[in-house]
Amino acid sequence: MPKLPLEGIRVIDATVVWAGPYASSILADMGAEVIRVESTNFAPYGGRGLILRPPESTLKTGGLLMAGYPNREAGARPWNRNPYFNHHARNKLSMTAKLNTPKGLEIFKRLAEVSDIVIDNNACGAQERLGLGYKGLQEVNPKIIYVGMPGLGNKGIWKERIGLGRHLEEIAGHTLLRKYPDLEPGEMSDIFHCDATAGAIGAFAALLGLYYRQRTGKGQFIDISQIETVIPQLGEAVMDYVMNQRVRESLGNRDEWAAPCGVYRCRGEDRWVAITVFNDKEWQGFCRALGNPSWTKEEKFSTQLSRWKNQDEMDRLIESWTINKEDYEVMYLLQKEGVAAGPVMDEFQCFQDPQLRERGYFEQVTHVDCGTHLYPGMHWKMSRTPACIRKPACRLGEDNEYVYKQVLKFSDEEYEGLEKEGHIGMDYHPSILVRGAAKM
Repeated sequence: MPKLPLEGIRVIDATVVWAGPYASSILADMGAEVIRVESTNFAPYGGRGLILRPPESTLKTGGLLMAGYPNREAGARPWNRNPYFNHHARNKLSMTAKLNTPKGLEIFKRLAEVSDIVIDNNACGAQERLGLGYKGLQEVNPKIIYVGMPGLGNKGIWKERIGLGRHLEEIAGHTLLRKYPDLEPGEMSDIFHCDATAGAIGAFAALLGLYYRQRTGKGQFIDISQIETVIPQLGEAVMDYVMNQRVRESLGNRDEWAAPCGVYRCRGEDRWVAITVFNDKEWQGFCRALGNPSWTKEEKFSTQLSRWKNQDEMDRLIESWTINKEDYEVMYLLQKEGVAAGPVMDEFQCFQDPQLRERGYFEQVTHVDCGTHLYPGMHWKMSRTPACIRKPACRLGEDNEYVYKQVLKFSDEEYEGLEKEGHIGMDYHPSILVRGAAKM
């Protein structure tokens, strides 16, 4: 097998929840040796699930975050079975150390001496207070590249304000833009788009840091504000206000330019299809697919602008057609006429999608604590350095012996001593398991 692009690069993963773990996951997929530094005596919020040992009754009847454990069972080590963690922790290693002790801090710094990158998306100042921020690690490794990516960045009057994905969505204005016109903002589901964009940007920024170091021999601190990674994706609305002092209103499933543009109910339970028509040529194809019904010839639907102004009535007429057809049937009819259309798929349909299967997107992975399942695969395919899920998600502390003895050069006697002191292990301390949701 050819070497992956980032083989030989070592990354310290000091991350929580989603944005940071996603950034380090991308680096791990590309061959970097990503080592999660964890602790058996405390668990960061969202590190391995919101609750380290959820009650079985909650797993059977609880919401989405609880229902995803294999067979809806906690198992002996539920912190290794959380589906959210098992996606982003692939291709990573896990070591443990008691970071609230001087010895634990020494271990972390010793790892930083032989590492290239640190990814940290904890609250601003959390790592610095431990002496494990950029300044503290730069002292032991001047070439270290430190990516610090809290919600609101590492500078500014709000830098220490605590927030999660949904709070950043609100501040960025994304929630009001994507809400449906007939619903209040509080009725919208969460999407945490800011985490996804910050994760991708974080990985890209780390690569730029590596490139700079290759040219100059110097490391650097990279300050990422997660919210600043999502605002540019709302650029049209932002610039409309800057240039015209106009605040955008929510369009729901509609578009500023396309009409019809929406999601329409199809035959079957909770089956829908998305349709978008941008110009008269596409409209003509759309009409042919429907069999040119008389209503499509009415004056109020004769131009793009008139269709845009009469969308409510047009949507009802379109749904009277889609409701009698299956979602894929509508897609094939419209695609044949050059009209953008596709089914609104649930997870089952996504796993069965012939295009994704043809590309080999989903990969089968066997995990000691989770069993064998299909997992979402690589983000892209490289012809000369193809990547894959080389290793299932790291179990807590499963790579301790490798990291301590081979990477950090601890002797067997020192390793045994650290085990006795509680730095090394694969189970959380009993006091952690009874606290319920862990705190940062």
